[in-house]
Amino acid sequence: MMIEQGDLRLSNLPAGETTCATRTSPLRLRARRHALGLLTALALAAAAWTAGTSWAATPRSLDRIVAIVNDDVITSVQLERRVSAAEEQLKQQRIPLPSSDDLRKQVLERMIVDSAQLQLAKENGVRVDDVSVNASIARMAESNHMTLADLRAQLERDGQDFDRFREDMRNEITMVRLRDHEVESKIQVSEGEIDNFLAEQKNETADKIEYDIAQILLELPEIASPERVEAARRRADQLVEQAQKGADFAQLAASYSNAPEALQGGDLGWRTPERLPNLFVDAVKDLQPGQIAVPARSPIGFHILKLVGRRTAQATKLSTEPVDQTHVRHILLRVSDATPETEVKRRLQDLRDRVIKGGQDFGQLARLYSVDPSSTRGGDLGWLYPGDTVPEFERAMNALKVGELSEPVKTAFGWHLIQVLERKTEQASADRNRIVARQMLRDRKLEDAMQEWLRQLRDRTYVEYRLEPP
Repeated sequence: MMIEQGDLRLSNLPAGETTCATRTSPLRLRARRHALGLLTALALAAAAWTAGTSWAATPRSLDRIVAIVNDDVITSVQLERRVSAAEEQLKQQRIPLPSSDDLRKQVLERMIVDSAQLQLAKENGVRVDDVSVNASIARMAESNHMTLADLRAQLERDGQDFDRFREDMRNEITMVRLRDHEVESKIQVSEGEIDNFLAEQKNETADKIEYDIAQILLELPEIASPERVEAARRRADQLVEQAQKGADFAQLAASYSNAPEALQGGDLGWRTPERLPNLFVDAVKDLQPGQIAVPARSPIGFHILKLVGRRTAQATKLSTEPVDQTHVRHILLRVSDATPETEVKRRLQDLRDRVIKGGQDFGQLARLYSVDPSSTRGGDLGWLYPGDTVPEFERAMNALKVGELSEPVKTAFGWHLIQVLERKTEQASADRNRIVARQMLRDRKLEDAMQEWLRQLRDRTYVEYRLEPP
């Protein structure tokens, strides 16, 4: 049985992952996507669940080291487990499998980069506690319509060790947090860029084009010789020629691409121009679906881009119409090994009764008991716009009358009591639009910045291959 990861939007990340553009509360949704983060790697972990049984049942030779990565090692058993997971993932996506050698090289390279990130995270003191791991696992179970007990039972039926699965999850969250710290937090957007973006928005039509793009990235080191660059250019031209003659683009991506989405056939999914590098938009805007652009050079290498589809999408234009806004506060409690879900719900119900029946002050109880950063403000989240919070929270909030207190509400961050203080309908403020514009521009820069950071990390990582080198 293949367990699906579902939509690992940032709004669904575990408790402790900051999701507020202003860093004030884990409930506000920061509109970014980790194109190379949690989804890709956890999909491999999910695929490994089904691959694990056959691998565990196959007689194996003595385990051996296949690569030394700084102070870490990668063993043949670890590599084969990841290769089996990758094969299962590609089959699930109906992507023709690369050759065995090509796939092993791809998977080993990803394991090297993962190891380098985890070692850097350890050096920088990045830690992921059990609460965050539990929240991620709970979210995965929920997205697959399972209880935690069902999920654990499924893992055991597939021959997988639950403790190892938990550590895989912890590692993926660790790498996401490291990249947040090392890359996203350092992306700068100038006031001039925001001004230009807002000016462009005024001329934007009601609808816009959305692109589905797949890519093959042939990466180059930061300092590459002219001969190395020319060799990469020739290789890119060869791959374009193969694809144009009928070779499966997804298989070529899985075989040769250095991009994080290689094992998804290079597919970037549907994106508006704001969520794509300008280089990509310029390369595909005049193509017809199915066509492949001339290889495009960027600071990190050569990109071979295929336009999979084009469609009209609702514009991401900043709102100039009146918008419903809600002033809300909440109390957040989280499940832990010491406090199971039943106890969390009981405590919240008790707090609810103390407010409704006992007349106690909600804000004071939030200061005493809530584990959200907003507790210092009595749980006050301020004025929220549609889309600012995770869907479960927003649905419960919208169902309340002013002054009404919700029943306990479950989200990926824990369990909440929610109270609506006020509602109003008015046009979004200029400050609000500038905040949204800044985040949209940050998203546009994020992918290039992330790829460049990963390349630099890989370039300075010591690697010694003990098996045939890629």
